[in-house]
Amino acid sequence: MSDDYRQLLDATIQHLEGLKSRGVRHVAVAPETLRALTLPPTAALKSPAVNLKPQIQTAVVPPKIEPAVAATPKKVSVPVVAPKVLVSIPKIEITSSSPEKVAAFTALRERALACVKCPHLAASRTNVVFGVGNIDAQLMLVGEAPGADEDEQGEPFVGRAGQLLTKIIQATGLSRSDVYIANILKCRPDTPGQSAGNRPPTPEERATCIPYLQEQIDLIKPKAIVALGATAVDGLLGKAPGITKLRGNWQEYRGIPLMPTYHPAYLLRNQSLSEKRKVWEDILKVMEKLEMPISTKQRNFFLQA
Repeated sequence: MSDDYRQLLDATIQHLEGLKSRGVRHVAVAPETLRALTLPPTAALKSPAVNLKPQIQTAVVPPKIEPAVAATPKKVSVPVVAPKVLVSIPKIEITSSSPEKVAAFTALRERALACVKCPHLAASRTNVVFGVGNIDAQLMLVGEAPGADEDEQGEPFVGRAGQLLTKIIQATGLSRSDVYIANILKCRPDTPGQSAGNRPPTPEERATCIPYLQEQIDLIKPKAIVALGATAVDGLLGKAPGITKLRGNWQEYRGIPLMPTYHPAYLLRNQSLSEKRKVWEDILKVMEKLEMPISTKQRNFFLQA
């Protein structure tokens, strides 16, 4: 690490300590600054985006005034916990017949990658999991939130549940590149003190993050949406009566037909043919809605001999 870079880092830490001592609890960092921080030290120093004076988002809480005392106060060292910086951003190609659509989608992705609206999630994530697929897709699939594998790779549905979802998509005659896949939450919900496992997003996290998904849907304009699991259904439709009651019954989201069905992770826990058949029946309804050809073999998947 060069002396100039070390001095820059020390100055930043001192500035944050000073803000903290005056009662500031949150600071805003421009997306350009976050991107600059992912550069090597020498390149980061040359970047005009690096700003050592973050804008204060919240009101400053006046410090408590203590009565004067004769003794010299002790110097207190305040530990600074720096948020985790995205060390690698997965390259995802965005293609469309419309240059304007590509530009709008690229700009949306840039904003999402730099998002720190949920400081606890920004500090614990490895990657923002924006979404993947065809931005001109007729079919969009929406899940809950990234898991460990998705957080590591920066792409939704790449773990065991994702592999099963890929098989379901392929069984329709489509591929992952033909559809668009996203989640209610773009960051993996943090699990403090846990070495493994996931947790569902909180209502506050869903409300903060879902505008990104809404913009994706508005830009893609799919002809049908599949909501995978209870959290996805609740995130899109609000407080729902339950996935068991809703699955298989068409709903509507922002004027688009929406099919609620079980999350692939549920099918990994419950391997019965009857449950697999329920999900496949939901997918057949989606195929019919999209006027896709359906073969006799496809209609008979998971039927008892």
